[in-house]
Order: sequence, then structure tokens, then C-alpha cells
Amino acid sequence: MEIVFHPDISQEIKASYRWYQDQSYGLGNDFIEALESAYQAIVELPKTWPLFQNGFRRYLLYHFPFSVIYKEYEGKIYVVAVA
Repeated sequence: MEIVFHPDISQEIKASYRWYQDQSYGLGNDFIEALESAYQAIVELPKTWPLFQNGFRRYLLYHFPFSVIYKEYEGKIYVVAVA
């Protein structure tokens, strides 16, 4: 299943990556790995995570205070926020 990202997400992720790297070297990489695991889990089981708002679902990242907000529509996963 294809994942389509909102255009603003890359800036949010880059800023968060830099912030975590500044806190502790390698922590930014851990953040990216957590996101990649989240995306894989969402693709494999998109209906697993609870409904959030307006038909969107919310995946909570482990070890980081972030959520992936997404919606499955017409065979694609639309990620609208990582916040």
C-alpha cells in the first residue's frame, strides 16, 4: 500500500530530528527509526489504531511524544501530520 505524505510533514520531521540530535547524538536517528516502524505497521494493519477525528486514525510512537495522523482512502495511506 502506498503512503502519501502531506507536504509540510518533511519540515516537521527534519526539525524534530535536529532537535533530538542536539539533545543526544543518535537520538534523532532513533526518532527516524521509530517513524519508519510506525509507517510499516500502519501499511500492514491500517485499521488497527483507533479513530481520532473526522475518520482519521492516530498511531502513537513508542519512546517519543509524537503521533502519526493518517487516513486510509482508496487503497492509499494519507499521512497528514506527525505531531
